[in-house]
Amino acid sequence: MSRSKEAAGMALQRKLGNPTKNKEKAKQTNKEEVSSTPSFQESTYHFFHGPVEISSFREKLLLWYDTSKRNLPWRTMAALEQDINKRAYAVWVSEIMLQQTQVATVIDYYNKWMKEVNEMWAGLGYYSRGKRLHEGAKKVMLSFNGQMPRTAEDLQKELPGVGRYTAGAVASIAMGQATGVVDGNVTRVLCRSRTIGADCTSPVVMEALWRLSNSLVDPSRPGDFNQALMELGATVCTPKAPRCSVCPVRMHCRSFEKVEHQMKTASNRLLGTSRLEVSPVPDIESCDYVGRCPLCLPPEENWENDLGVMNFPRKPVRKQARLERTLTCILEWEENDGEAEYLLVQRPSAGLLAGLWEFPSIVLEGKITEKKEKELLLEQLETLLDGRGNFGEIQYVGEVVHVFSHIHQTYAVYCCSLAETPGLVKKEAEDDVASSRWLTKTAFQKAAVSTAMKKIFQLYQSKESQSPKNCKGKKRKTSTDSEHNMQRSHKLKKNKQSNTGQKQLSILGIFGKSIKCEISSGP
Repeated sequence: MSRSKEAAGMALQRKLGNPTKNKEKAKQTNKEEVSSTPSFQESTYHFFHGPVEISSFREKLLLWYDTSKRNLPWRTMAALEQDINKRAYAVWVSEIMLQQTQVATVIDYYNKWMKEVNEMWAGLGYYSRGKRLHEGAKKVMLSFNGQMPRTAEDLQKELPGVGRYTAGAVASIAMGQATGVVDGNVTRVLCRSRTIGADCTSPVVMEALWRLSNSLVDPSRPGDFNQALMELGATVCTPKAPRCSVCPVRMHCRSFEKVEHQMKTASNRLLGTSRLEVSPVPDIESCDYVGRCPLCLPPEENWENDLGVMNFPRKPVRKQARLERTLTCILEWEENDGEAEYLLVQRPSAGLLAGLWEFPSIVLEGKITEKKEKELLLEQLETLLDGRGNFGEIQYVGEVVHVFSHIHQTYAVYCCSLAETPGLVKKEAEDDVASSRWLTKTAFQKAAVSTAMKKIFQLYQSKESQSPKNCKGKKRKTSTDSEHNMQRSHKLKKNKQSNTGQKQLSILGIFGKSIKCEISSGP
């Protein structure tokens, strides 16, 4: 009997569930319900107050956009192209190109790309974007029979290199889907309009920005609205020197309201009691949970009066770019006084500058002598030419400094000439040897090479023009040499002044001249 009661009790427990577990499950359910509602429900300060304010924001922004928008080629295609797949592709290409790249830079590349997909991406930077775009286009043709996915969710799910932002942009502009977008420009506009001062790259803030964007997008003109929001951030609500006086939505901007309040308060303080009537300063709304709100400025980062609306957004301190040093050798071969050709090697298919062509290069792991650098380069050249080739002396040319987003790269540039007809270079990657090819100057300028390689070749040509038909670079000056020359020139200058009593022109330029060429630009 006791066993039957025990069995019945266990059955009932299974049916009702463990009370402790049920409580935990209920707590978890409550947490999920809270997170599914606006995560920051403890304060509505950072969100818009209902449909009236949202409608006013939309109306003002779209009215401004209709009269102030820039004439950009992808906008023209999106507006005039009847084929939805071509329209979507046009927007897709533009959004991928615009990632981390200014509009003015993209326009020419975009026009070339839409006419001829060849090696037009070279020089635009962030080359993996072009590769993923090509992969995505192939997938659309092979897997979807040329039909682009129709929603932001499917675009993000199916196409390589298409993230949440790109998917939203293509879906809203080309497909008319009422979905928001969040890029750098939109982030700035939303953070300032809602005084969001927390780290704008944090998951909490990013989710809040997406909710704001999705709540604002105009359902009747989603593409125009999203472009208007991005346009506002690019031309008016800029990172520096924002033009608040011409902003169409400044009356909905909490940062602008805060600045106005600050100015009126300061004005009344200056007037003091000299006036019988001082213009009243109305109170402005503030967050109810300052110090605990995950969207407000952190307690340790107070509002700075001098910054005004530029107090927002706040970004984390960027990590310092790591320093790298790379040996690069320009190997030249000229047959029977013909046009010179140069050896180039293709980079790996993944990683930095994937698939681009470059002069034979070696990344150094530590500091070595110039003699050792030449030995390493000669060894690499012999490997690339399969041991066949009569090399001239490897000569030092100079340095090129190129700053990528996360790497401060210094190229030590050498040159070398090939004294006889070279053997066939290895065309395919075998035994860890990259594929290689010879290119003329004209072909090099059209090839898929990085900006850094173009700067290296430019340095080489400038040295060649000073010493034509040979590669006799001067030996590099060490830091000790430079210090010695500076001390020597200082003594000469001092002695000259003491002898004549007059100031003399500095001769540091004679002794301290360097062949180092610094380029601090994007990839």
